[in-house]
Amino acid sequence: MDLLSLLLLSITGYMLYQNEPVEAILSLVGTFALIYGFCLYLNLSTQYTISDKGCLKLKCALLYNKTFDIDRFTSIRKSNNLMSSPAPSLDRIELAYGKFDLLIISPKNKKQFAEDVLSINPKTENHLAE
Repeated sequence: MDLLSLLLLSITGYMLYQNEPVEAILSLVGTFALIYGFCLYLNLSTQYTISDKGCLKLKCALLYNKTFDIDRFTSIRKSNNLMSSPAPSLDRIELAYGKFDLLIISPKNKKQFAEDVLSINPKTENHLAE
């Protein structure tokens, strides 16, 4: 059971124990449903697309929509970085590009993604196998 559901059950149980009005409990459940739905929407709407022009297109709901030139990527490596990024999973990869920039994403098939990037930019260092 995830943390959000456990928190909802705990608070609802406490409110029932304290004989809170039904309206208050329904308001709480409705608020949690909206938050949970928004989090689910963000996770399910995240997309990574490699275009024919050699660009990586990232889309995360309505919040994040950017394109990166794969020829600027310098390395690919595994990452456990919790930095905010368009990566709904904690099993992430880090793409270094430019001089000091990092992009953290979580494609479903990391090995295939790395192969696709290397086919476009063979100069990219692949550190995923390490």
